Parts: sequence; structure tokens; C-alpha cells
Amino acid sequence: MELGAGTFISRLNSALRRIPIWSLYALGALYPAWLLYLGATGGLGVEPIEALEHRLGKRALQLLIFGLAISPMRRHLGLNLLKFRRAIGVLAFAYVCLHLLVWLVLDVQIPSQIWADIVKRPYITVGMAAFLLMLPLAVTSNNWSVRSLGPRWRKLHRLVYPAAVLAALHYVMLVKGFQIEPLIYLLIMSGLLVLRLPIPILLTRLRRADSA
Repeated sequence: MELGAGTFISRLNSALRRIPIWSLYALGALYPAWLLYLGATGGLGVEPIEALEHRLGKRALQLLIFGLAISPMRRHLGLNLLKFRRAIGVLAFAYVCLHLLVWLVLDVQIPSQIWADIVKRPYITVGMAAFLLMLPLAVTSNNWSVRSLGPRWRKLHRLVYPAAVLAALHYVMLVKGFQIEPLIYLLIMSGLLVLRLPIPILLTRLRRADSA
């Protein structure tokens, strides 16, 4: 017997509600451990530090995209992943921190060179700006902060939008030559932000732009 799309989504939501949040954190912790194992056994190629740094950064970007996709998926598809959104954001920040730590400790290694790279290399400047925007979000990703900040908590967490765009832009600027994958990430990120705009307001703005 075939299931309708609505019935399938309803059953999927019911199954998702039974998945504990801690399992997502446990799964998220396995990926860095797996990368370290690959690095120790030669599985990351001839440039293991660069591969480790890039894979952690890319996974953080993917999690940011996934986190931003949760509301549109709920609104347009009926798929409810809201209970996992905070965990996904925390994991994204954790991967960003590991990405930054690999760069600082294993790549640069010279403290005096760190600030010079941040200032002189635009892609590092953009990446660091994304990290700084994510920092207050990670610090306030707990129930106490939600209760203490009240309506200000939601406003503060809108910083995830510019942080995500900067993270995608960081990836575009990082790669050498023309590569389509970073541009796809940037386009997906931009599309998810557009989907968050109220459609009537967006249509009104488009009409005004056409008539101008």
C-alpha cells in the first residue's frame, strides 16, 4: 500500500521525535575522531594538516546550511527538525573551533604570524569575522540564556545569517582558481536566506524595483 506524501512526513516526524538529542552530539564527535585516525594512518594524503583543516571547515559549513534549512523544510515540506536545530548549530561551531585550532596550532604555529595573516589575507579576515559572529551564538545556546535574554535571544541569534554568508564567502575565497563547489554552497546559503523572507513583502519589493 502506497503512502501519501503527508502520511510519510507525519510518520517520519513521529520517528524523529523519538531520537534523543545526545545521539546527535555523539555522532558529531565521531567525525573529528575519524579524521584524526585518517591523519595518523596516512589516509588524508600527502598534506594531512591541510586536508584536516579543510574537511573540518567544510563540515561546519554543511551543518550551517542544514541548520538554516530546518525552518524552510518545516514551512514548505512539513518536516519538523526543530528539536535538532540547536545541536546542529553547536556542532557547527565546534567544527569551526577545531578548524581554527588546526590552523593555529598545526598550520601557522608562529604566534606573531597569526595576526599578520588575519589582516593581510582577505579570506582569513572573512573567516575570522564569521567565527566572531558565531561566538555569542554558541555562548547563548542554552536554556538559561533563552530564559534570561527573552525576546533579545531571538534577535541575537539572527547573527547566524551574516555568519553563514561570510562562512560560505570564506570558502569561495579560499579555493584556488575557479571551482564550482564553493559557489554552489554560497548559492544554497543565499537561497535559504531568501526563503526566510516573507513572500508578500518580497513580491512587493520586486514590484517596486520593476516600477522604479
